[in-house]
Amino acid sequence: MSSHISSRADQATYASYTVDAVNTLQTWYNRETGLWDTTGWWNSANCLTVLADFAAIDPVASDTLNIPEIIQNTYEQAQKTPVQATKVLSAGGLPISTYSRLSKRGIEKRGFDNFLNDYYDDEGWWALALIHSYDLGVLGMGDQQYLQAAIDIFEDMRGGASPCGGIYWSKVTPYTNAIANELFLSVAASLANRVPDRKDYFLDIAQTQWNWFKGSGLINGDNLINDGLTDDCKNNGMQTWTYNQGVILGGLVELSKANGDQSLLNQAQTIASAAITRLSKDGILFEGCEPNCGSDGSQFKGIFMRNLHYLQKAAPMDAIKNFLLTNADTIWAKNRNDQNQLGGTWEGPYTNATAGTQSSAMDVLVAAAAVA
Repeated sequence: MSSHISSRADQATYASYTVDAVNTLQTWYNRETGLWDTTGWWNSANCLTVLADFAAIDPVASDTLNIPEIIQNTYEQAQKTPVQATKVLSAGGLPISTYSRLSKRGIEKRGFDNFLNDYYDDEGWWALALIHSYDLGVLGMGDQQYLQAAIDIFEDMRGGASPCGGIYWSKVTPYTNAIANELFLSVAASLANRVPDRKDYFLDIAQTQWNWFKGSGLINGDNLINDGLTDDCKNNGMQTWTYNQGVILGGLVELSKANGDQSLLNQAQTIASAAITRLSKDGILFEGCEPNCGSDGSQFKGIFMRNLHYLQKAAPMDAIKNFLLTNADTIWAKNRNDQNQLGGTWEGPYTNATAGTQSSAMDVLVAAAAVA
C-alpha cells in the first residue's frame, strides 16, 4: 500500500465518493451543447464513458443522478454542436488540441456531422462512449441508436488506412500512431460482441488489427507502447503515455471475449504490469508531463485505469486490484478540495480541476467501486 494513505475504503464507500464526484462533474455540463465546459471534444466523450461505466455498476445511484437522461441529451446535442478541432504535437510529443465553435452553418463548413471530425482518435472515443451507453439498455430498443452511431463512426475510421498498416491518426496528418489504432481495435472487437449478425465482419477486422499491431513495433522491449511510427514504419521512440498502455487492455479484453483466446488476457496483463511498474511513483500513476499536461494529457491516466479495471474484471490479479484501490484512496485523500473537485496530480496536493481532470480521476473511483 502506498505511503500516501493510511486506510482503505470499501466498495460502498467508493460508490459514495463517485456520487459526490459526479455531482461536481455535472457543474461543468452544458445542456445546450451536450458537452462539458472547461475541457475538449474528445474529453467530453470520456466524461460520458465514465458516467456510463458508473451507471453499469450502480444502477440505483445512476437513476438518482439522472445519468440515463444525461447520456441521451449528450447523444442528441453533442452531434449537432459545430466544433472544429485542430491538433499538434508539442516538442515533447504531447498532443495539444484546440477547438473553435463555428456558426450555425458550421457543420456544413466543417464538412462533418454526427460524431465525425478530422481525427480518428476523437471518433474512436465517441464510438466507445456510445457503446458503453448502449450497454446500459435503459431505453429498451431505443438504445440501438447509440450502437448504430458507433457503427457509423467505425466505418468512417476504416477509411483511414495507413501504408504502415492499421489507420492514420487523422484525415489531415499522415501519422500512424498508437492511440488511433488501439481505439480502432477496441471499437471493432466491441462491435463484434454486440452485433451478432455481423460478428464475423467485425471480428475479422479486430483480429487483423491486433495481428498487425503486435508486429508493428509499437510495443517496445519493455512491454510498453510508444506513441507511434516513423514515416518508414518503425517505432519512433516517442513517449509511452499512460493512455497508450490503457486502451489496448480494453481492446484485448473485448477481442478475447469475441474469439475465446485467453492468451490475449495474458498479453494484456504483461503490458499492464509493465506500465504499473514503470509509470508510477510510490504506487501512484504518474504522467511524464505532470504537472503541466494541458487538457489532453490530464485525461490520459484515467483512461489507463478505466481499461485496467476492465482487465481486472476479466482476469483478476491482486497486484492490479491493489494498484486501483491505492490510487483511488490517494485521490480522495490528497487530491480533492471542499467542493469535491479532483485535480490532475493524484498524489496531491490539489491544485485546480476541470471536467477533464475530474472525469479522469473518477475513472479510478469507478474502478475501485467495481473491483473492491
